Amino acid sequence: MCRIISLLMLSLTAVPALAGGPLTGDELDAYTRGKTLSYSMSGQEYGKEQYLPGRRVVWAFSGDACQRGTWYETAGEICFVYDDPEPKCWTFEKGESGLLATFLDDGSGTELTEVGQSETPLSCPGPDVGA
Repeated sequence: MCRIISLLMLSLTAVPALAGGPLTGDELDAYTRGKTLSYSMSGQEYGKEQYLPGRRVVWAFSGDACQRGTWYETAGEICFVYDDPEPKCWTFEKGESGLLATFLDDGSGTELTEVGQSETPLSCPGPDVGA
């Protein structure tokens, strides 16, 4: 009986936590590279981001044009730079159904939740299409 309890206790301690704190840059890169993730905020569609090799990204707010950028890790934060040279910094954690991202720069605590992922690139029409 003691042996069964010991084995049960050992197996419970071997299960990793779902949200073990913020992801490092390497962990985020391994999770996202080659994927396009969809994010929501408060249950509403927010945008999609395509993660490319070399920590490059393509972001589009829902119904908006694509922005190309890069990201880097600094002091435990993941910072994105697009056309605006001012970085936008976040923390990312793994939740039960995907990533949880918290915006750090404006003090609002904006949180995005991953609601889908695919290997299909974002559709980014060029400028002046149809003009």
